[in-house]
Amino acid sequence: MSTLVRVNGAALRPDVSGALYWPEEGALVVADLHLEKGSAYAARGTLLPPYDTRATLARLAEAVRRYAPGLVIALGDSFHDGCARQRLAREEAAAIRALTAAVDWVWIVGNHDPAPPGDLGGRVAREFRRGPLTLRHEPEPGDGLGEIAGHLHPKAALTARGKRLVRRCFAGDGNRLVMPAFGAYAGGLDVLDAAFRPLFPGPFQAHLLGRDEVYPVSSRRLVALGA
Repeated sequence: MSTLVRVNGAALRPDVSGALYWPEEGALVVADLHLEKGSAYAARGTLLPPYDTRATLARLAEAVRRYAPGLVIALGDSFHDGCARQRLAREEAAAIRALTAAVDWVWIVGNHDPAPPGDLGGRVAREFRRGPLTLRHEPEPGDGLGEIAGHLHPKAALTARGKRLVRRCFAGDGNRLVMPAFGAYAGGLDVLDAAFRPLFPGPFQAHLLGRDEVYPVSSRRLVALGA
């Protein structure tokens, strides 16, 4: 199991899947599933293997099985666009309903899905507050005390033993945490990009997703993806 990360005093466990577990509350958090991104690209003529939703849901179901949470919070952009529900295969819709029926499930609205589908179970909220934490889709300006957010799809690069490693990552400084995108086709943005500087004006930790572990790395050790 990975080490714990603290955000505004709350002890959280980043998982190799890209999910985040809050043991004290029995809550599992995921960000940016982007379900049906592959079919959205296909509709525009960019053909990708049409299995991203299936792969994302399988990984999510495995994380739910391992942690057995009482609450799951999806931090927005769970669906890639407003027509994702119409493109969703019957089997994948059934898989989502099975997940939302098993636990208390919250869909946070995102910029891609301001109105998540209403027939897949769960409840919809603009943000979720509990104890020292506020969970929302897009990080807000300011000190971000207690904020858990997605939207930016952070990934990081470093050089180790002469090899360059690039991984999706969590990024946090003890005040806030930005989560990696969970979706199979969601991609990522360099955590050293200018978009992150207002959120982390000082040093921070990037928690890189490895095969079996999550690896904490100081921002001082990271290199730009384009370098």
